[in-house]
Amino acid sequence: MTTDELAHDFVTGTPARDPDAAPEIGTGVVEAIHVAVASGEPMLGRERVAAIVGVGLEGDRYAVRFGHWSEDTRVDRDITLIEAEVVEDLAATDGIVLAPGETRRNVTTRGIRLNELVGRRFRIGDAVCEGTRLCEPCQYLTDLVGKPILRPLVHRAGLRAHIVEGGEIAVGAEIAALD
Repeated sequence: MTTDELAHDFVTGTPARDPDAAPEIGTGVVEAIHVAVASGEPMLGRERVAAIVGVGLEGDRYAVRFGHWSEDTRVDRDITLIEAEVVEDLAATDGIVLAPGETRRNVTTRGIRLNELVGRRFRIGDAVCEGTRLCEPCQYLTDLVGKPILRPLVHRAGLRAHIVEGGEIAVGAEIAALD
């Protein structure tokens, strides 16, 4: 094995990439959708949901301001996403199994690198969103799920995004970067 083959990103556990190469974003699909009616309430699976500009996902706690809420307008919570591959790696690497929706993120994706969508617009189903920042794990989330997820999910716990064009998001819908 060469030195390059041994190089890894020890934060994500994935092979290191050439820093001069363009990021590989790819396209993906919506694997699951979850909403909760209030802070700390169980996440409920949905086959489809309306994404509403400046509000969030219809029926979700943040759309009606019943979430773990802060009036800080810099904290965006229209929609949160997480990669299914991260959840699977958490189970394989750390032995921490999360049930569907237990991540407390609205949309579980497959096949797209969400971290690469920060600062970019992307289509998810009929909606257009703009990735604003990573959705880092917090102590509240760790306490709520009752599992030691804080450290293993740093920099890979998902993406926060604004909804800039509303539309329907459904399980199986494509996700693709627009710029």
